[in-house]
Amino acid sequence: MIARNLALGLALVALAMIPYEMPGTYYVNVASQILLYAIFALGLSVLVGYAGLVSLGHAGLFGLACYGVAYVLAAGHSHAVAIIATLCVTIAGTAVFAALSLRATGIGFIMITLALGEILWGLAYRWISITNGDNGISVASRPSPFGFSLTSAAGFYYMALIIFLLAVAAVFTFVRSPFGAALAGTRDQPRRMNALGYHVWMIRFWACLFSGLLTAVAGILFVYYNQFISPQTLALTSSAEVLLMVISGGASTLLGPIFGAALVVIIKNVVSAYIERWNFMLGAIFVAIVILMPEGLVPGTARLCRMGSGALRGRRNAALPAKSGGSQR
Repeated sequence: MIARNLALGLALVALAMIPYEMPGTYYVNVASQILLYAIFALGLSVLVGYAGLVSLGHAGLFGLACYGVAYVLAAGHSHAVAIIATLCVTIAGTAVFAALSLRATGIGFIMITLALGEILWGLAYRWISITNGDNGISVASRPSPFGFSLTSAAGFYYMALIIFLLAVAAVFTFVRSPFGAALAGTRDQPRRMNALGYHVWMIRFWACLFSGLLTAVAGILFVYYNQFISPQTLALTSSAEVLLMVISGGASTLLGPIFGAALVVIIKNVVSAYIERWNFMLGAIFVAIVILMPEGLVPGTARLCRMGSGALRGRRNAALPAKSGGSQR
């Protein structure tokens, strides 16, 4: 426990020191992207890892939040009104999304979420009077909560870090709560949970709403980070990308989606500047993770560390009798 708390403290210090340790604002912006995509991945991980429901349409909810902020701000309202209205609209959209998707499980759920995501992408692309089509919507400014300016890269990073830590705490509380245990039960034994009196559909529905809330928060951060939103954000590739973040890091863990988001963002924004075929490299990494660590990068690394420490301990125990026998002679 002491070692875990020490590691947590060191991690928080390292995160807080990033704007001072990075060589330029570009890498601070990359760190901000990692944080907002980690929130997005955590939201999807609630469904994939703990509910056993794989969604290929979460980019639609992500884009709904982005367009909500941009449209309300373009209408002349304040940042506070835009954020509150966006959260409400995204939660309402997630409720409709869940009500339609939860009519099936497994492949059926995947196909329904894929269809709904494509519908939202089509609306963003064709409903020009609202979304401005391919031209997108620009956001003129960033908010200044409590007088704290977010115009600089460091200022936005610290705000994203605070929201990220709150999201991690919320997911940690959710997973450790009785509701989280019930959600895991609906994933593993839905018929038994139904026989025990649990409303399986309603448990999954509330999990979808919680996932949609985290997705909305990530979408709000995304549109303020880029200060622009276009239909490309809602494309299928965006949903597949965040799903790969979750699966590669470890879907049923808290740290897995965070490390998965860091892996994808770093390769896309940093490694791509040095390697032309970075897409091939990213695909090769995912294939290697699936083959060598099917449970994900974080739990797979922990498993390998346990195996290594167990092998070392076994060698030490085997060497002790030999040494003691030699001293007796």
